[in-house]
Amino acid sequence: MEQPVPPAASPPVSRPVRAALLACALVLLAALGLAVPAAATDEPPPVRWSTTPADASGPDGRRAVEHTLDPGETVEDHLAVRNLSEEEVTFALAAADGFYTRTGRFDMLASGEESVAAGTWVTLPESVTVAPGETEVVPFSITVPPNAEPGDHAAGITASVRTVQSAEDGTNVGVESRIGFRVTTRVTGELAPVAAVENVRATYNGTWNAFRPGSVTVTFDVVNEGNVRLFVDGTAAAGGAEVSILTDDKKHEVLPGDTRTLTVVVDGVWPWFAVPVEITAVPEMVAMDGTTAELDPVVASALAWAIPWPQLLLLAGAVLLLGAVFWGRRQSRRRLERMLAEARDEGRRAAAEGVSTP
Repeated sequence: MEQPVPPAASPPVSRPVRAALLACALVLLAALGLAVPAAATDEPPPVRWSTTPADASGPDGRRAVEHTLDPGETVEDHLAVRNLSEEEVTFALAAADGFYTRTGRFDMLASGEESVAAGTWVTLPESVTVAPGETEVVPFSITVPPNAEPGDHAAGITASVRTVQSAEDGTNVGVESRIGFRVTTRVTGELAPVAAVENVRATYNGTWNAFRPGSVTVTFDVVNEGNVRLFVDGTAAAGGAEVSILTDDKKHEVLPGDTRTLTVVVDGVWPWFAVPVEITAVPEMVAMDGTTAELDPVVASALAWAIPWPQLLLLAGAVLLLGAVFWGRRQSRRRLERMLAEARDEGRRAAAEGVSTP
């Protein structure tokens, strides 16, 4: 009796083949949109945090710290550092002189630069350690020197962490990340709000379409020459057109001694050789309670040279066309007069020959 033949055993699968099959399976899962466990990395998770003004119980909704103090006076205040990371983090705390950049962003001196003004008035701990997901309230104080000048003095307080990142050449670079808020101290005494507009520069931007107006780009500096911070509104006018100098509908804040460079574009301006440009800045003094007092407008002017080349070319073309028409008509009239004269002469000669014939 014939015995059944057992099925052949499958050959064992080698490691390279199993690795290739696993890779194909992962690619298939990814193509199907299924979750694939991420490979473990040695990079720590990013540190996220916030630093805000606070009272003794926690953040109090303020965006900045503002105090009015007499020379020699001290005030106590608080800040809150919230750790949004998944690990405990120790944050370095620092205060430094503050300023606004020419583009309008508030900043403070870097950690390597020495403060000489309001940044030295702030006393706070060097660091604070915050557990993951927690918030720590840190007290600090502001002490105004007895000889401090009246007016507004800006500083900033930050909580920072330092990380090490790899540069393109493979070297490790220490990077400091800071998050903080502005601290403004108004020292009592005589307040002198003074604003000026300087260095007005205007450039005409024309178009080769003679029937369309161009635009004027105006750049100017708003200078706070007083001792209190100012909010500045106003307009820029050129050739009968006018625009606001606001940026994103916000007034420009300028600290004492600071300069803000602004650029605006005035559209709809025709080139009349010399286009008059006028800047009208309206400064406002801001009290610590948020109220404002509008000051007298500051006006500065300049000229934008605007040669109307398209219009001149069009005019020249029209003149040439009219000249050609006039010259053609004159030539036609002369030719007609010459033909008439020749006809008259011919008639006279014919008449004379007829009379002289016997």
